[in-house]
Amino acid sequence: MEKSPPETAAAAAEVAARFRSLVDTGDIGAIRQTQHLILGRLQDSNAVLTHFNEYSEQCFAEVSNDFASKTRLLKSMKDDLDHIFLKLRSMKSRLAATYPDAFPDGAMAKTMDQRPDLESPLD
Repeated sequence: MEKSPPETAAAAAEVAARFRSLVDTGDIGAIRQTQHLILGRLQDSNAVLTHFNEYSEQCFAEVSNDFASKTRLLKSMKDDLDHIFLKLRSMKSRLAATYPDAFPDGAMAKTMDQRPDLESPLD
């Protein structure tokens, strides 16, 4: 029941001709022109985004070293301040133990350390 090759080719040509008759060639040209215009715009957008990414990468490289050094500086300052406040607390407690009358009642508890605890989460 299979058709011979010439009949199949003729049937395929007929189907193709009917499909071509359904669509206007002017419409196909307009679609291709619109697609070409869109392709150009997408390529321009891609070029702009690529340039922006390269610029952002360069800016990040410049800033990241500075940011890392500032972070290290802040961490060392925090460690230094923690050490200083630890020494101050121990000095205050030794003073309070040696000279209990030097501080009024309750004043020592208020002045021991009024800094907020930065390690605990905020409520």
